[in-house]
Amino acid sequence: MFNNKKTSRLLSSPYIVWALIFIIVPLGMVVYYGFTDKSGAFTFENVAAITSLVHAKALGLALLLSVISTIVCFVLAYPLGMILAHNKMSNQGIVTTLFILPMWMNFLLRTLAWLTLLENKGVINGILEVLHLPGINVINTSGAIVIGMVYNFLPFMILPIYNSLSSIDDNVINAARDLGADARQTFFKVTLPLTVPGIVSGITMVFIPALTTFAISTILGGSKILLIGNIIEQEFTLTYDWNLGAGLSIVLMLFIVVNMVVSAMADNGEEQDKKRMPSGRSGGASE
Repeated sequence: MFNNKKTSRLLSSPYIVWALIFIIVPLGMVVYYGFTDKSGAFTFENVAAITSLVHAKALGLALLLSVISTIVCFVLAYPLGMILAHNKMSNQGIVTTLFILPMWMNFLLRTLAWLTLLENKGVINGILEVLHLPGINVINTSGAIVIGMVYNFLPFMILPIYNSLSSIDDNVINAARDLGADARQTFFKVTLPLTVPGIVSGITMVFIPALTTFAISTILGGSKILLIGNIIEQEFTLTYDWNLGAGLSIVLMLFIVVNMVVSAMADNGEEQDKKRMPSGRSGGASE
C-alpha cells in the first residue's frame, strides 16, 4: 500500500509542478495585482472599476453577445448532433471529422478568413455584386462578432451533444414508443432530458470563451466595438496598467465561476433524476 501511494505521488508530481507554474502562480499574480495599486497598497478600486460606464457597457455587451452566440450554437448543434447520432453510415467517423476539421486550423486564421468574407469588398459582397443583388454591411458590427464566435465555438457545442445522443440506448427510445409516446413526447420526455449533461457541457464550453474573447471582436469588430476582453487586453498591452487589468479580470473570473457552479448544479440535478427514474418511468413516458 505504501508503495502504491508513493508511486501515485511520483507519477502525479509532473502535473503538480505544471499546475503550480501555469495555474496557481498566474492566478496568484492576478489576485495580487487586482487588489493592489501601483505602490503595492491594498485597494478595491481596481475591482470596483467595473462599475464605470465604459467598463460596465463593455461587460454588458460581452455578456449579451456571449448569450446570443451560445443560443445560436445550441440551435445549430442539436439538430446536427441528432443527424450524426442517428446516421448509421459506415463513414460516420469521417462525417464527424468534417465538423471538427476547422478546429485543426489556427484560431486567428479562421477569424481572418471571415474578415475576407464579410468585409465591404469581400467575397460575399463580390458574389452579390455579380448577381446584381444589394451588398451587406456586416463587418465592424456586433453581428460580425457573433458570426465569428459561432463559427469558432460551434464544434465545442456539437461534440458533447453528439456524445450524449450517441450514448442513448435505442431500447430506451423504443420503450417510450411502446408505452404510447409520440415523437414529440419521446423527444421532450426522454431524449432531451438524457442529453442535459451534454447540453450543459456545450453551453459552458461556448459561453466561457465567448465571454472572454478579444481577438474576434478586434478583427471582425475593427476595434470599434469593445468587449470586456478587449479592455483587459488593452490595459495589459497598451496602457500597461496591470493593476486595473487584473482587477477587471477578477470580475470576469467571477462570472466564469458562477457559470461553472450552475453547470455543476445542473449535472447534479440530472444525476438525481437518473436515480429516481426507475420508480416513475412506466407512467412518465405515456403522458
